[in-house]
Amino acid sequence: MSLYRDTGVVLRVHKLGEADRIITLLTRRFGKVRAVAKGVRRTTSRFGARVEPFCHVDVQLHTGRTLDVITQVQTLDAFGVHIVDDYQRYTAGCAVLETVDRLAAEEGEPVLRLYLLVTGALRALSGRERDPSLVLDAFLLRAMSYAGWAPALSECARCGEAGPHAAFNVQGGGAMCVNCRPTGSARPAQQTLPLLEALMHGDWPAAERTTEQVRREGSGLVAAHLQWHLERQLRSLPLVERQEHRPVVPELIRERAAVVEEEPTAEETTAAGSAAAESAGAESAVGEPVAGESAAADPVHRATAIPGTADGATG
Repeated sequence: MSLYRDTGVVLRVHKLGEADRIITLLTRRFGKVRAVAKGVRRTTSRFGARVEPFCHVDVQLHTGRTLDVITQVQTLDAFGVHIVDDYQRYTAGCAVLETVDRLAAEEGEPVLRLYLLVTGALRALSGRERDPSLVLDAFLLRAMSYAGWAPALSECARCGEAGPHAAFNVQGGGAMCVNCRPTGSARPAQQTLPLLEALMHGDWPAAERTTEQVRREGSGLVAAHLQWHLERQLRSLPLVERQEHRPVVPELIRERAAVVEEEPTAEETTAAGSAAAESAGAESAVGEPVAGESAAADPVHRATAIPGTADGATG
């Protein structure tokens, strides 16, 4: 075919020449596709902003000898608008795109389930209704299930004995019973494996009731299990912020503003200094004894009189 059309998600981009880019997409019907977008790095490009990562687009391509050529792009969902301005969501989204790029290794093979998973994950991240860490872990668990690497959570990965079990072994395939548990197995908290099972099956109320410590431990197990099967480390996973987002900068700004309000301004400082100087001058004028008056009338003057002088003489 010379011309075809499909919907897809932009996974990553690479520079090509002076003004072109190689766009990697995960499409609905044709799977992973790498195509050239000509002239998109120029400021006069018609669709340069539509072929950025996190974009869900309707794209028309022309079949080339080595790489296809993008001829037309229409935006369906601009997920990146609500993702790139939040560091936690941005790093989680980058991990989602990198995982999809690794799992869809062969180009031209349809991967409809993976396509639906990535669009759902990006839509959840851009919607800002769920914790980004939970969204990422739910995506990774379901993506591993698609690839055949789903960890055993409710039964022993070796003998199949029903759980819950207290041990988790990445090399063994998931939860382990007491008899099958190898040396060096992890012993997660009691709520960690139920959390992963809730994320696998979409039980969001149960997942959102867990504590931050349990979520962090579950994220570590999911990341270790995924990278063990991929046989390589994902570059974006160590950058994911695994904690509840807190507006630190606005809090600092509010604290600084309170301090500034308490501090006197330059005009107030000048006025206070002038008032203090006038007050000191008035007190000095009143407190100094007038010539001819007895020094005994001023106790301060009397107490500080120098012995041997006319004022301080005792005899």
